[in-house]
Amino acid sequence: MSGAVLETQSTTGDRDEDSLVPISALQHQLFCPRQCALIHVEQQWLEDGATAEGRILHERVDTGRPDRRRGVRTVRGMAIRSFALGVTGKADAVEFQGVQPYPVEYKRGRPKPHRADEVQLCAQALCLEEMFGIAVPEGALFYGERRRRTEIALDAELRALTAAVAADVHAMFAAGRTPPPVPMPGCARCSLEPLCRPKAIAARPSVERWLARQLAD
Repeated sequence: MSGAVLETQSTTGDRDEDSLVPISALQHQLFCPRQCALIHVEQQWLEDGATAEGRILHERVDTGRPDRRRGVRTVRGMAIRSFALGVTGKADAVEFQGVQPYPVEYKRGRPKPHRADEVQLCAQALCLEEMFGIAVPEGALFYGERRRRTEIALDAELRALTAAVAADVHAMFAAGRTPPPVPMPGCARCSLEPLCRPKAIAARPSVERWLARQLAD
């Protein structure tokens, strides 16, 4: 039920502020675990035209002042966190109709075939639920190319996927390892492709094959 008060957890496990991972890492992880590790574990980044456009869009949204229109108050660049999920970050915009929060995430492109954007939005909603003790049943993704919102129902399936991806990210951070590349069509559009070199690394000969060739010569 929208606006229902949630029961708060008495404990947050062993997590503290320093153990929280960026919400953006969940989006990167679902799109490509290697991309996630390069950005968040190895702290590597390359910017291209698309990422620059996305950064500028988020900067404009996040630095906007709170406003109120038709009874809806919008807070931009809101700091959020969830100890239960183990994530922290900023919500581009959170609209409040009364006390009911409604997260809106801004994207420069168009809706994608995977659910990475939805997971990022769902993680924001879970943060808001934990912070305010109010159920957040839905939110929206605003895509720049379409110039309109896509409403997203934050159902049980999406919540389970978000929790699973968050667990994978925490495991990756704990291991401190970058997964090997898995070449896919999206590699050509990834700004980190020159660092990742998916085709070259994936095609690298194994030690066993190299030794076999040396013995055969």
